[in-house]
Amino acid sequence: MQTDIRYLLWSAAALFLSYLAVAMPLPLISTFVIREWALSAGLGGLAVGIPFVSTILARGYAGRFSDRRGGKACMTRGLSIYILASAFCAMAVGLDFPSPGPAYALLLAGRLLLGLGESLVLVGMLSWNISLLGAHRSGIVFSTVGMIIYGAIAAGAPLGFMLTERAGFAVLMLLCLPLPLLGLGMIRTMPSPLTLPGHNKKESFLRMLGTVWRQGAVVGFQGVGFAALGAFIVLYFASKGWPHAGFGMTCFGLGFVLVRLGCGHLPDRFGGKKVALISLTVEACGQFLLWQAWSYEAALTGAFFTGAGCSMVYPSMGVEVIRRVSPELRGTAIGGFSVFQDIAYAATAPLAGICADHLGYGVVFILGLTAALLGLLTAFTLGTVKMKTGP
Repeated sequence: MQTDIRYLLWSAAALFLSYLAVAMPLPLISTFVIREWALSAGLGGLAVGIPFVSTILARGYAGRFSDRRGGKACMTRGLSIYILASAFCAMAVGLDFPSPGPAYALLLAGRLLLGLGESLVLVGMLSWNISLLGAHRSGIVFSTVGMIIYGAIAAGAPLGFMLTERAGFAVLMLLCLPLPLLGLGMIRTMPSPLTLPGHNKKESFLRMLGTVWRQGAVVGFQGVGFAALGAFIVLYFASKGWPHAGFGMTCFGLGFVLVRLGCGHLPDRFGGKKVALISLTVEACGQFLLWQAWSYEAALTGAFFTGAGCSMVYPSMGVEVIRRVSPELRGTAIGGFSVFQDIAYAATAPLAGICADHLGYGVVFILGLTAALLGLLTAFTLGTVKMKTGP
């Protein structure tokens, strides 16, 4: 058991290093596109958001690949695509093109590849470690992977700013190349569980979506609050004339990580439904506080509670998904389940922005509150099932 946990921690360290290649340039891409290439803000936003398109479209492929070839092979392929995507992006910003158009097209190609790689890495990492640790500890796996990704984002953003200030954005993109290569080297000798007897069993991705849609909907509703906060917290503070807007995401991240550290084992112990109901209630309270905030301190408290509430919804529903499918279809199930969160992240910012243009920035937290309550109602409809242990 201790060896299995060490495998999880080692692969998590490999994921952290590799994901820095995603996280470090993330807050700087739109700025580079707008300032250096003199393109529109819309094109800058497209460069940031376009990986969601390939991530969503690739979830079915990633799940099937993981089920047939194994989680390790899936993660390995994803990290290899990270390297290729980083090379495309580094060439786009580092080479001397006669006009911004070809460079921008190359950047978009790299970003689309990055989304494909993300889908493979996440599905592979989750299904692989669930195979190593056992389905009864899937909650710990989901919690650890999510915490590593958010930790990489938290660490990568300031590191990216520092490296860009000192050496330039092109150098930063070049430095992203070896990180997933290091991750590949770290997982190379780790064991890969034997392929299950039913690994050739085919399951329609649409049919799988029908199996996991309630759990996916809960996660999607949860994601609205996070996406709204991330996109508009700074503008919300500015509209109120409040200081310390930059601490909004810090408070969110603090709540998120503290709850993951302290409660990561609870879905395995008490079941995902119970943990999700409590979590969504906390998120709804956080969104309400943000909407009705009378001071920046109240708003930051709302951001903290939003992070604390969001933290355990994905792993809680992940446990419920794993219980509902046989082992040889877990990769497909994880891929289908994750699509709902991808869609929520991709759709919330533009829809909330339209509402904010007409009704003010506070309305985005009404949307987050409403979504959390809808997630709460959906979670109530989930039945209790026993873990499936074989095909």
